Amino acid sequence: EVQLVESGGGLVQAGGSLRLSCAASGFTFDNYAIGWFRQAPGKEREGVSCFSTSDNSTYYANSVKGRFTISSDNAKNTWYLQMNSLKPEDTAVYYCAAIPTGPYYFASYCNYGMDYWGKGTLVTVSS
Repeated sequence: EVQLVESGGGLVQAGGSLRLSCAASGFTFDNYAIGWFRQAPGKEREGVSCFSTSDNSTYYANSVKGRFTISSDNAKNTWYLQMNSLKPEDTAVYYCAAIPTGPYYFASYCNYGMDYWGKGTLVTVSS
């Protein structure tokens, strides 16, 4: 059974940084995509960043480009979202997600759906 557990959320002032972690268990796919999504109060969930192991491509939403970085530690089955220069509009519940893929899967495809989801971690950015 695949399980994803996020951590690292919290309260931070605008301009500050946070690093979110997603620990994966039961994940044994040859190719897969991992991603971070967020949902702010009253808004739809949006894709923030994704990474595809099939071609090592990455995707970032325009709103976070240059500020957020996705990475992974394969030995720990953990992936991360480093968030810098945080803004109040980044306030949301952040979810990690994953999907097994074939050999040709661009990271941006993660916006079309993921199979496995964590329960989320709240990030609050104060002004």
